[in-house]
Amino acid sequence: MSRSYECARTVLAQVLAQGVTDLVLAPGSRSAPLALAAHEAAGAGRLRLHVRVDERTAGFLALGLAKGAGRCAAVATTSGTAVGNLLPAVMEASHAGIPLLVLSADRPADLVGTGANQTTRQDGIFGVFVRHEEYVDAGSGPDRWAAQAAAAVVAAQGRASLDPGPVHLDLALPEPLVPDGAAGWPDLPAVVEPVAAGPGVTVLAPGPRTVVVCGDATAEQGAAARGFAEAAGLPLFAEPSSAARRGPNALRCGRLLLGGDLAGSIRRVVMFGHPTLSRPVTRLLTRADVELVVVGRGPALPDPGHRTALRAEAVALEPAEPSWLTAWQAADRACGARLDALLAGLDYPSGPALAAAVLAGTRVGTVALGNSMAIRDADLAPILDGPVPVLANRGLSGIDGTVSTAAGIALATGEPVTLLCGDLSFVHDANALAIGPAEARPRLRVVVADDAGGAIFATLEYGEDRFAAPFERVFATPSGADPVALARAFGVPARRIGLAELPSVLAVAPLGPEVLVVAVDRDRRRALAGALAACAAAL
Repeated sequence: MSRSYECARTVLAQVLAQGVTDLVLAPGSRSAPLALAAHEAAGAGRLRLHVRVDERTAGFLALGLAKGAGRCAAVATTSGTAVGNLLPAVMEASHAGIPLLVLSADRPADLVGTGANQTTRQDGIFGVFVRHEEYVDAGSGPDRWAAQAAAAVVAAQGRASLDPGPVHLDLALPEPLVPDGAAGWPDLPAVVEPVAAGPGVTVLAPGPRTVVVCGDATAEQGAAARGFAEAAGLPLFAEPSSAARRGPNALRCGRLLLGGDLAGSIRRVVMFGHPTLSRPVTRLLTRADVELVVVGRGPALPDPGHRTALRAEAVALEPAEPSWLTAWQAADRACGARLDALLAGLDYPSGPALAAAVLAGTRVGTVALGNSMAIRDADLAPILDGPVPVLANRGLSGIDGTVSTAAGIALATGEPVTLLCGDLSFVHDANALAIGPAEARPRLRVVVADDAGGAIFATLEYGEDRFAAPFERVFATPSGADPVALARAFGVPARRIGLAELPSVLAVAPLGPEVLVVAVDRDRRRALAGALAACAAAL
């Protein structure tokens, strides 16, 4: 038996015993033991194997699988630059608290530093972004390999540390890399991870005018934020990926209203999740006259402006004076009516109208939102009754891996996913559509908001007239690529449609990958942002 193959198979068997069900493999030579063991496990029905040729795509696909399933998923690569290509996905998983297991094949230690082909320092390659790291030496033994694999998955899940995230097992695999005979699959027991007990509920003092803010969050965190807001009678500012943007307390136009008189009366914010979406919310969280209460578990809770006054795992508060909530609700209705009238009166297709159509028209599965303008446009869409789940990569809010993550969610849930993203996000991760003929095909519909560049920059300082000369080249950066032609090159059905056609198309769930491209205006994006902000004037 090849020592390297025995090591890879033992590690994989322990990973499966710990509850991992999905592994994404990027091909290579040094990773042959992992590839063959994974293929064997998949053939025996023990593992769902997904193969991708691009390591960056593979990393984000695994992240999406973990996000969709709510448990650790694995990604395996060969040695060298292949490992480095996983860094963006590892960084996102770290900041979003997503359990992700990296299995990297490595050359034996005696080859490191000798100039041997595809040999570099892989230990420590992910730096501060992993919760746990192990160097797995094929020269040790099965008990050691299994213990290292179990410890990695336990750390990734974070049930004891309350800090889930990515972990790294670097497997030093000497030749021979292939098995030299048949052997039984090791039947390994799971290692039980302790669960940290919470200390209970903190009762907040009544009095200060309080609002609830919920950023990107898990379903559990979102439910806690919504439940607290409704029990205490407080307005709720919930981002689209918070799992809390529903119910009577959730404000549609919250970020716009934070520029008005009501916002000046806020004296306490109770914060759940990871708010990152809007500058008005960030300014609120860092105001010197506002007490900040952060609710959550674990050592990595956000601390905006280093101003947290209280941390608690759960909170309760006596119901507030009803007039406080009703004032916010009345202002929100008035602002929403103005916003609807504004959008209806436009003589061009807009990003906010497209986002509202996607959210209203997707009634099955999950909505995934790209970063930059897609999720910000969704943040102004009407609050819906019984909406489908909404997910996004808000750990670091990058555009990389957007399509791959959405594909992973679709494969994990087995349900359709509708992704709304910009044209640059789509082009950046178009390799996600390179799905081999033997691979499961996600039920993924990608709606590309095509404004020929980075519209978000038009709404920021760089969009001012004084930067008009460099703006198009160094900020908007149109790619020149046709998303329809690009998708079709991967064998994925794609077409351009108008905004008016979208509801009828969304009414039918996708059976496999497909791309719909909807043109939206960028030239007037800055003026539209100003007009949207004006909808909250005098409210």
